[in-house]
This record gives sequence, structure tokens and C-alpha cells, in this order.
Amino acid sequence: MFRGSGVLRRGVLTRGQLRTSAYRRLRPDVYVLSTVPVTHRLHAEAVALVAPPVAALGGHTAAALWGGPEFAGPDDPVEVVLPPGIRWHASGVRVRTAPLADAVVSDGSLRWTDRTRTALDLIRRGSLEEAVVVLDRLVHVGVCDLTFVRSAAAALPRCRGSRQAREAAALADGLAESPPESRLRLLIRKGGLPEPVPQFEVRADGRFLARVDFAYPEHRLAIEYDGLWHAEPGQFARDRQRLNRLSAAGWRVVFVTAADLHRPEELVSRIAGALRG
Repeated sequence: MFRGSGVLRRGVLTRGQLRTSAYRRLRPDVYVLSTVPVTHRLHAEAVALVAPPVAALGGHTAAALWGGPEFAGPDDPVEVVLPPGIRWHASGVRVRTAPLADAVVSDGSLRWTDRTRTALDLIRRGSLEEAVVVLDRLVHVGVCDLTFVRSAAAALPRCRGSRQAREAAALADGLAESPPESRLRLLIRKGGLPEPVPQFEVRADGRFLARVDFAYPEHRLAIEYDGLWHAEPGQFARDRQRLNRLSAAGWRVVFVTAADLHRPEELVSRIAGALRG
């Protein structure tokens, strides 16, 4: 990656060469070889090349640097945090101003917010549900420690999003293996149902039978989110074998789909009925 103005000034390339298909323009005056795969990190590196030295990458960009591309893709805007008193803007970059203190790490080329600060910034924005979903995901993939995030949220002064950060940190458990599982847990809670046990291991006579998304062990009732991964080759047969093992042990299973999450009252009623059954 390089600044176009720099290579032109030094005579390394001509303007005509710079315009060929051999190079990709990532942003004004920033280029890379066209063979380099375009990722969110690549865009972040391009932004870092032109941003003020005191800037730090934050938000979903920092989450992607910690946890991978599921948190930000090549089409998502790069997020930058500037300390107070520093002004800068650029097209396609989401810039905000906030004190950074010591909550910044560096690999020698990039600067971005540390694990706890990244989580804290993300759960202060958007809706409470989305904040819980993202925090569950960050904890599950090992980006941050839930205990540290809760402590940091509790220590926040009164500011925009501070109350939501504390609520989200209290509601998150970091056990959900997918965002829909987090949404399902919140829906069950909001519906006034008893809290199920997440990621419960069902055993019979000491023998492992299955791990279910949520369970009411005293009712021998499992709640399973039925995602797209169930359509993978061979998964149907494995699911049936697993269901047979649960049924043989006296367990019932309520399957939940993405469509069910859009009908919360019906879903809560169905789970409540299963608990009474």
C-alpha cells in the first residue's frame, strides 16, 4: 500500500502507470496492488495511512481487527476515533470524537481501541437488543471478557449510552453461539417466561446425549434455534439421530426458526404451552 503522490514525486511510477489495472485505488491518493484481496482490514490500513497519527480505529472496525470479518466486511465504513481537539474527516469514514486515554493498542502500523473499550463503545449505540447481541458475540468468540466489560460499564460517568451499556452488560451472557440465539433468549425473558439454561448438556445415566441451545431441565424441555446450518449435507440425519436420543430420554423439543422470531407473542405462547404440557 502506498501514497500515489509519494511514488509520483519520487519518480517510481508515472500517472499513466498508476491508472493501469495493476493498481487499485482504495481512497484518494492511496493505492495497492490489484492482486491484494479487498477486506475491511485493507480499507482500515488505507484510512490509517492518511488519518492523524493520534487517531485510533474503533467500533466495528476495531471489533473486526480483534475478532475477524464477521464484525465488518469490505463494504462497511471504517470507523475512527479522534481525541478531543483533533478535527479530520474523510469520505467513507465514520469519525467520532472521544477521549482515548490508554485504551489503545498498536501492532506498529495500526492503532485501535482495546478489547474492553471496543465492546463498551459498541454497546452504547443502537438498540438495547442489538447491544446485547453484539456483546454476546464478542464474548463468545473471545474478543473481550464479560466481567471486564461489566466493570467498565459500571464505571462509566453519566454520558450518552452509559445506561444502555450497563443494561446490556447485565443482560449478556456470552454463551449464545449465534445472534438469533441471543435474540431468542431476550424474547423468552421479555415474554415473562422462566429463564432457561443456555447450552445445556442432556445426559442419561451419565451418558452424554446432546447439547441443546436452551433447556428447562425440570420439564425435560429443550428450545432449539433451527438455523440455515441445519441444511448442510448430512446434517438432517444427524439432527434426526439427536432428536431420537432426546425423545428416548423423555425430552421434548420446541424448534424455533427465523420466522418465529418475527412473531414473538405466538412463540412465547407456544413455549409457555410446552412448559405447561
